This record gives sequence, C-alpha cells and structure tokens, in this order.
Amino acid sequence: MRRIKLIVAYDGTHYAGYQVQPNGNTIQAEIESVLARMHRHPVKIVASGRTDARVHALGQVIHFDTSLEMPAERFVKALNAMLPDDILVKQAEEMDDTFHARYGAKRKEYRYHIRQTEDPFRRHYAATVTYKLSLEAMRQAMERLIGTHDFTSFSVTKAEVEDRVRTIYEAEVLEMGDEIIFRFVGSGFLYNQVRIMVGTVIEVGRGKYQPKDITHMLEAKDRRMAGITAPPHGLYLWNVDYEKVD
Repeated sequence: MRRIKLIVAYDGTHYAGYQVQPNGNTIQAEIESVLARMHRHPVKIVASGRTDARVHALGQVIHFDTSLEMPAERFVKALNAMLPDDILVKQAEEMDDTFHARYGAKRKEYRYHIRQTEDPFRRHYAATVTYKLSLEAMRQAMERLIGTHDFTSFSVTKAEVEDRVRTIYEAEVLEMGDEIIFRFVGSGFLYNQVRIMVGTVIEVGRGKYQPKDITHMLEAKDRRMAGITAPPHGLYLWNVDYEKVD
C-alpha cells in the first residue's frame, strides 16, 4: 500500500460540508465515490480538518492509501476527470506511511472575505457588510488575538474538545480591491472559532466593542461575552503546513 497526499480546492456553496453525513452531499463523499470507482472497492480518505456547509477551501489536504501502481501525479488528472467541477485536485504526492493529514498539521491558514457593496455574482464567496467599518480599530483588535490563549469565548458552547487553548501566530486585516480580508494563521482552530473571531472583530469595526474588549473576552472564557458568528460563505481554508516552524 502507498500513501497519497492530495491538495484539494473546492467551492462549498452546494455542499453540506466536508464530512460525510446522512443527509446532504459532502466533499468527502464525492472524493471517496470517485476513488471507489478507480479502485473497485471503498477507499477512506482523511482530511486536515472538516469544513462546514458553504465554507470553501483552496488548500485542503487529504490522504488515502492505495494499491494502484500508477505514479502519484496521475491521480490529479484521473480524479479531476470524474469529480464535479466545483472540486479540484491541485496536487498529488506520494508520502511516507507516517504522514497523517490531520495529526501531522502544524499550522493552518484561514481567510475570511467581506464586501461592503452588494454583488449578486459574488454573493456566495464573500459576506456583505454594508455599514461603515474602522479598519484601524479592527487591526488593533486582531493584534490582541495573536498568541496562545484559551479561546472558549470564541468557540461554540458545546465544543467537542475540552482543551480550548490554541496559538495564533498571525492575524491581520487586508484590503484587496473592494474586499476586506481577515487572515489567521494558527496551530489549529476550534469549531466556528474563526467565524466568531471575525464576527466579533467586525463589531469592533462598527463601534459596538473597543479593541481592548478582545482581551476581556479572552479572559472571561464565556461565549456570551464575544460577538456574533459570521456567516459561513465568506470563509476559506487557505493553506495547511506540515513543516514544524520554530
């Protein structure tokens, strides 16, 4: 058996999320279905993490084990020929059998896109925020999220994990054309953490909170102290890094 690593991009608009579930089409189900046709038996894939319904990815990483003898790079063309147009395999590489897409991830990058004007052609790819925002206030708020913190206030109340301490290495607000982009790089993220952080920082930009309030929210360890959860369609899993960075 050989272990193959794939880098996958997808438009999550019409999916019920990444992970297989009883009701609704998913990214995992589509990829596993194609692999099963290629192998003539079920093939299980493992991802760096799951994404919710309507969330997108440019750099999702998955692995699977195969007995097929074709070169790893040929999986790109073979898979893309059978996958739906909104899922694209960007790269395939043979790895040592110790590689694990989920447990081996060292850093993940997420980006969240918002627009301040309506656009029917991009309504599935950036959240619309029509009120005036202070970029400086949002940047100050983002700086307070950097570091190792207990992010209980920025995760769902009934989280699947007890340890809610995570490290954020980079957090910044970017302007690209007519979009505002929130960029986070961290050791890992709790369920809905990025969307809650974005929703809260937007409320700082609106004036509901002050940048210093982010510190108080972190210290409170109480979801009720933080802001709203931003909608899913502005979120992108941008990149997953497996190299340890000192």
